[in-house]
Amino acid sequence: MAAALLVPAAMRAQSCGNDTKYKLPYKNTYVKEPLTAENIFRVMKPDSLPIGTFAEAKEILPVPVWPGHEKEIEMYWKAWEIAVKNLTHPQDGSGFVVTYIDTAYNGNIFMWDTSFILMFAKYGARFFPFQRTLDNFYAKQHPDGFICREIKGDGADCFERYDPVSTGPNLMPWAEMEYYKQFGDLDRLHTVFPVLSGYYKWLRNNHTWQNGTYWSSGWGTGMDNMPRVPEEYNQIYSHGHMTWLDTNLQQIMTAYQLLEMGFFTERWQEIEDFEDEAKMLQKYVGENMWDEKTGFLYDQYRDGSLCPTKGIGAFWALYTPDVLDKEKMDRLVAHLNDTTEFRRPGMIPSLSADNPKYKENGRYWQGGVWPGANYMVIKGLAENGYRDLAYDVATQHYKHAFDVYKDTGTFFEYYSPEATEPGFMARKDFVGWGGLPPIAELIEFIFGIRGNYPEEEIVWDMHLTDEHGIDRYPFGPDGNISLRVDKRRSEAEEPKLTVNSNVPFKLKVIYGDNKEKTVNVTPEQNRY
Repeated sequence: MAAALLVPAAMRAQSCGNDTKYKLPYKNTYVKEPLTAENIFRVMKPDSLPIGTFAEAKEILPVPVWPGHEKEIEMYWKAWEIAVKNLTHPQDGSGFVVTYIDTAYNGNIFMWDTSFILMFAKYGARFFPFQRTLDNFYAKQHPDGFICREIKGDGADCFERYDPVSTGPNLMPWAEMEYYKQFGDLDRLHTVFPVLSGYYKWLRNNHTWQNGTYWSSGWGTGMDNMPRVPEEYNQIYSHGHMTWLDTNLQQIMTAYQLLEMGFFTERWQEIEDFEDEAKMLQKYVGENMWDEKTGFLYDQYRDGSLCPTKGIGAFWALYTPDVLDKEKMDRLVAHLNDTTEFRRPGMIPSLSADNPKYKENGRYWQGGVWPGANYMVIKGLAENGYRDLAYDVATQHYKHAFDVYKDTGTFFEYYSPEATEPGFMARKDFVGWGGLPPIAELIEFIFGIRGNYPEEEIVWDMHLTDEHGIDRYPFGPDGNISLRVDKRRSEAEEPKLTVNSNVPFKLKVIYGDNKEKTVNVTPEQNRY
């Protein structure tokens, strides 16, 4: 007799869902990740932080200075005003552990939206600890390391962990390292390192093919309806049996960020195998996902052929410089200047304009100009020596958002690539990552001020010849800095600086044709 027939009928019936006293226990299939056992956020008590007013915020936040550009300054403050309104207390019983900035979408929090939001919100850390928004994701980590990409306001995961759309993109280590570079908060690195390493390992164990490359989905990459997946699969929900380019590039980037984090926390030895995987992925992507004829990187289909779609996700390669040599990287970057592809009036569309699916109104990821993706490209260009192009792209993208702001008085989820208007059905008051152009891009690329507190250095990559600067620039735990430059007759003219700081640091000014002026700033001196 079959073993199942020896089970009493009532118990067999219950195992199919009937409510009887013979109820079988829930089968827990989690394979616990030891690093997750160190996750202190999972047992943290909720901390409902006080939310100040925007008027209070204006007395604390950094103050950009740009005479003659009052509307741009107004846009900067409007973005902060909306951001402050989106601060949200956790619901009772949600399991969220701290007050957070809402994504401004549907009441849920999103993993990759939050990561991009923190790229500008870090500048408001003296007013509110925006970075702790990620703590709510960490609090919801599963015992095996999984973290859902979208979580409801009541704390429930939106997706089951083995759903192809359940998680990603893995950008939280990037957001944490950017925060560390601004403030040098080593204690935070110690607490988030095991959480993020455990999540990385979950992705490696559950989102890879036999050859070790990674898969995702439209929702999993965050680029929902980009035409990438073969027609027989659902382009939004299915992995399509593909090797997904942006996911592999992000895992390479993340592996090295976690190793860097491990170096600072003296725990890199525990994850040194991440480097082996990163090197394998670098080799694979460079050899199998690069098309020599077009000079671009693509997704790979299950038969080894390349998907013909050119998407903005290829530019994550700017954060994985060992994937392509200098000649190939130059060819990839050249697509940003091609007016038939990525150089459109709104600047970088998500989908190349020569794709049959490209839409002039954006239609989400079929050409939409997304603040987060554009910021990623601009920052990657600046960090890889494409200084002039980074400024050019930033200027055009910033202007596009600014022109729409002048017409509407607000910010949007994404923008049209062809017209001075929001993208098709884009949500307004989206701060949200809509705060990137008016805040982060203004500070870091229009002004060109980028801090690195662990190195005790601020780089001022100066293209503007206008008088400009910033007051109350936060640098490290205590640094409060004012940076001003006089008006210049040309970019080649050596800048005359006024710097007031309560902490010493090295200021490296880049101007003209890559000229450099380096000064050692001290509290006792202010004119350089």
